[in-house]
Amino acid sequence: MRTKIDVKAHAKINMSLSVGAADATHAMMHPIASMMTTVDFYDELCVTRLDEGDMSRYAILWHEEAPRKTHIDWPITSDLAVRAHRYLEAEMGTLLPVQLKLEKRIPVGSGLGGGSSDAAAMLLATASLFDLDIDLYAIGAELGSDVPFLIDGGTQLVTGFGENLEPLQYTDEAMVLIMPPYGCATGEVYDAFDELSNPSLDLENVRAGHVFNDLTIAAKEVSQKLGEDLALVKLIAEQDVHLSGSGSSMFVICDNEMHAEALASVIEEKTGFVAVATHTIVPTNGLEKTE
Repeated sequence: MRTKIDVKAHAKINMSLSVGAADATHAMMHPIASMMTTVDFYDELCVTRLDEGDMSRYAILWHEEAPRKTHIDWPITSDLAVRAHRYLEAEMGTLLPVQLKLEKRIPVGSGLGGGSSDAAAMLLATASLFDLDIDLYAIGAELGSDVPFLIDGGTQLVTGFGENLEPLQYTDEAMVLIMPPYGCATGEVYDAFDELSNPSLDLENVRAGHVFNDLTIAAKEVSQKLGEDLALVKLIAEQDVHLSGSGSSMFVICDNEMHAEALASVIEEKTGFVAVATHTIVPTNGLEKTE
């Protein structure tokens, strides 16, 4: 019998996000200081170890419960989960044949780290299936700035270019995720950020637990509709609405789960957007192998 692992790839939100100036010594990437946390909204991966000499095969589809499905129109080899597997093979210098079934819930271009979380989950599953002794965080940093954080998730202070991680005290926060029917192109938002601002990292406010996002103004500059929708949701919720990452997803922190469920229903009814009541979570993937 072949061994397999089922793993959840949780979405992340940026409770705070401070962005520094583009660094020419790091391919014009932007250093960040962010309090990131994972939430109970996730993609699902089933990774099966194949026999030596078999060819790896990958299937990527929307989960039947996915709230917003779009065309999966990218080449399979450009998917971050597939790239993570192939990067791991390159680092180990050998083929690691697997079968991947990835069922996505997290919308593309939403600022919720879906692709990065899939990559982190793929690294964890493959390393466990083949009993690999390798630094997954270093590999994750090569794949994307959110990937190292999403290997463990929880609540962490993330600095540098995503490679510096400091676990923080976890607090259970109920919230509503609001996902408009469009995404935001991360590159365009950062380009607008460079033009609009004279940035400096504000680590003090991040550590203090203040909820803010330096990319909000730039994201609204790129997408006028996003600015209008942020204002609309704020009017409905009667409290602050925050952007996650470079958008387009927003979140509202709620008093409790009952508040979150009621507010999600009202937002969906009045906007037509997908609104999901959820809460912060520390992932408990035990990576248990089954036959």
